[in-house]
Amino acid sequence: MKIISKDQATRFKNSESCIAIEYPIGDKDVNGAIIKLTGRYPDKGRVVNLKCKELAYVIEGSGRITIEGQDSNLKEGDVVLIEPGEKYFWDWVLTIFVSCTPDWYPEQHKEVE
Repeated sequence: MKIISKDQATRFKNSESCIAIEYPIGDKDVNGAIIKLTGRYPDKGRVVNLKCKELAYVIEGSGRITIEGQDSNLKEGDVVLIEPGEKYFWDWVLTIFVSCTPDWYPEQHKEVE
């Protein structure tokens, strides 16, 4: 068992509209982070995870995710699964918990048009 306290979390500013708070569990198979969105992420274009499957749970707020050109509105309590290779972007004001498998790492996350 592993327990990571809030004090152990690391804060990253991915963009002006995207703050990530990562919980370093040290497991190559899975990870977890709180993401706070206050606008569009990425600012333009889309992003893609080449290796990681991403599961996001909306803690609060509402917004939209566009995956492979398909818009989906999200609200508190909703879950979205993003498969590796799917190009997407987020919009609006949301706080989400995201878990990735395998453990998310920046080299497999790319910005694309």
